[in-house]
This record gives sequence, structure tokens and C-alpha cells, in this order.
Amino acid sequence: MKPDVRICANVEELSLRAAEAAVRTVNEAARGVGRCSLVLSGGSTPRTLYGVLASQFEKDIPWAQLHIFWGDERYVPLVDPKSNYRMAREALLEHVPCPPANIHPMPTHFPSPDAAARDYEATLRGFFAGERACFDLVRLGLGAEGHTASLFPGSPVLAETTRWVRATSAPADPPTRLTLTWPALTGARNIYVLVAGSNKAHALGHVFGDAPDPRVYPASRIRLAEGSVIWWVDREAVGGLLP
Repeated sequence: MKPDVRICANVEELSLRAAEAAVRTVNEAARGVGRCSLVLSGGSTPRTLYGVLASQFEKDIPWAQLHIFWGDERYVPLVDPKSNYRMAREALLEHVPCPPANIHPMPTHFPSPDAAARDYEATLRGFFAGERACFDLVRLGLGAEGHTASLFPGSPVLAETTRWVRATSAPADPPTRLTLTWPALTGARNIYVLVAGSNKAHALGHVFGDAPDPRVYPASRIRLAEGSVIWWVDREAVGGLLP
């Protein structure tokens, strides 16, 4: 299946268009079942998107019906500058009326990262009432080497088939991470992948290739997701790959 790629001039346009689409998706889910589950990501690209949601669309989102989760987290205190939760809090959550009980950060206070992963999985399984994970909207990114969430090339976590959350060691700082696994991610109703910057062009080319290897370029497996997948990509990331 040909990927749905929305090409934008820059990260500002990308963030605005993705925010407009996210507002529609959130409202459709809230109207349909009375709540919406949204998965946030870390990294530099989504910061602008979160700021747009907080400043331009704060009144258009049913915050009381929105439940927020994370796709991955660095195993540092939630107040640490490297924390994905802290970035989302500063860019988005401090500026909107989302009830604290609806915000579900990945725990990083357990002595064992695996215990933290199991605790977060219990949170998710409780939210979905024993059914399979089916988030309404998952926001992901693409690393320069092809990772998404904290699913890095060659990681044994890529082969996970039953658990929804795993602790993992990444070739990045800090190395210890928590991440949602493919069984939790690929059942989402909607996935938005935001990709910005010329350093992503090489990985993006492999992800959109005819036969990408998900063990080498994990983000290529997003194309196997069950729901709607939209790639929001700026011109620098596209390079010469697409018209």
C-alpha cells in the first residue's frame, strides 16, 4: 500500500496541519465512545506541534474526555530535562485544562526498569479493560537511523509479540528506556508520524522503499499498522525521494 505522505514546507506548517487533523481525530473519538486515547512522543519535532495545540486549539479539544499516554520514555526522573514527559508538560500540559487523572506518564521511579514497564502495561490493560490495545491516535517520530518510539535497529524488543511495554537499552543518551511495543502500537486507529530535517532523509528513503527491513529500519513496520497512518514530512526530510 502506498504510504499517505503529507509534504509540508517546514516544521511550522507540518505542526499546524498535523494539529488540525489531530483535533478532528480527537473530537471524532470523543463523540463516538465518550473518550479519546492519545499517545505522545518525545524528541524535538513534536515540541512545536504541542505548542500549536496549546495556543491555537486549546478551546477546540474536549480535554475532560482525553486520556494521554506516552510511546516511550527515558528512564530518568520526570523532572529531568531529558524526560519526554517533562517536555510535553512544559510545551502542552501546563497550558491546557486536561484533568491530572487523565494524564498517564510512564513511571521512572521503580528501582527496576522492567518493573516500571510491567506497571505501565498494567495501567494500559486496565484502561482497555482486558481487550487489545487500540489507541485512538498515536504520535510517532523517526530517528536518523530509522528508530521510532524507543524501538531501535537490532533491538530484541522488536520481536516482542505479547507484552505491550518493555524496558530496553538504546544506543543513545540516556540508554535505559521504556517503550511501547509493536503489539501496542500497530493496533492504533490512527498513527501520525512527524518527520522533519534533512538528517531524516536517508532513513525515510529506506522506510518508503519497496522492501524495507524492519530489523534495520524499525519505523518501516509502521506501514503494517491496522488503522490510518499519515506521514507529516517537511521538504528537508523528503529531499529528492518524493515529488
